[in-house]
Amino acid sequence: MRNILVALLLTLTLAGSASALEVAGVKLEPSVTVKGHPLKLNGYGIRKKLFVKVYIGSLYAARPLASAAAALRDGSDKLIRMNFLHAKVDKEKIIEAFKEGFANNSPDLAGSAEAMKFLSFFTADFKRGDVVDLALGADGSVSASQNGKQLGTLTSVKLARGVIAIYLGDRPADEGLKKGMLGKE
Repeated sequence: MRNILVALLLTLTLAGSASALEVAGVKLEPSVTVKGHPLKLNGYGIRKKLFVKVYIGSLYAARPLASAAAALRDGSDKLIRMNFLHAKVDKEKIIEAFKEGFANNSPDLAGSAEAMKFLSFFTADFKRGDVVDLALGADGSVSASQNGKQLGTLTSVKLARGVIAIYLGDRPADEGLKKGMLGKE
């Protein structure tokens, strides 16, 4: 009987630790809660710039999203999580990447007041181990946090679609990251 209990406890312990997926030394949670709504990991990929691994980008969604069109159409809550891998990424580089993403995928949003407000949230550099969350609400809210600290929130359906398009639009920041976030890699 004692052996059965030990085996059961060992099985439960191993099952609990296997729930998080490890990628490049970073544990990705299989699910998160945003605004009281459970979201599941849809997919992930590594954002690379030349040969440098910048961050792991993960997409969490209320339901499976297998295509970019489905993700852009989907009006439910989503979360984009960036787990930074590189030693240091200047905030200017990330802001420039967001600007380029808006210009490439949502040109009517690029340079708009709501895009500029969103970009103003990012006031610090990013370093290895930092976690940046971009929560995209069904109500059009866009919230950004860094390491659990709220950076800012604004409500704009157009901006929420524009942020997801940076990653999943026709001209994404990184094609491999796009495929990964859609669960294709």
